[in-house]
Amino acid sequence: MALEIERKFLVDHSKWGALNKPEGQLYCQGYISDLPGRTIRVRIAGDNGYLTIKGPTSNTIRQEFEYQIPVKDAAEILNLFTTSRVEKIRYRILVGMKTWEVDVFLGDNTGLIIAEIELTKPSESFILPGWAEREVTEDQRYYNSYLATHPFNSWETKSAV
Repeated sequence: MALEIERKFLVDHSKWGALNKPEGQLYCQGYISDLPGRTIRVRIAGDNGYLTIKGPTSNTIRQEFEYQIPVKDAAEILNLFTTSRVEKIRYRILVGMKTWEVDVFLGDNTGLIIAEIELTKPSESFILPGWAEREVTEDQRYYNSYLATHPFNSWETKSAV
């Protein structure tokens, strides 16, 4: 069984904008199923396609199974079996010994920037970069599957920094 242990943080826009960062990669993803505690996602990241199955989250841990698929298949699955999508530019930033993935959302989620770090255990320590702000790990509104059907720009009260 594959486990994902992840923490999410909102990103300060002005600090992020001032940061010297590597080139980002466009991600487009849609959801085949988004039942409580179970999601099936198809994603195109650059020239690669992925099919991912995720279980419920408990204490920042969830089961995750991810498989690389041909990008042509991923595009067809996105077009045939998903009704909502999330698009974003992902940046990978090394801080200390850990890589942070920072997603700058596009489309109806423009204005939202989230940083994620994957850990090997829930109690693992890490360096919190100066551009990472309030933790939103437990707030399901910041899950990509939620953002696909409830875009950030439709929220009555936006909690982004």
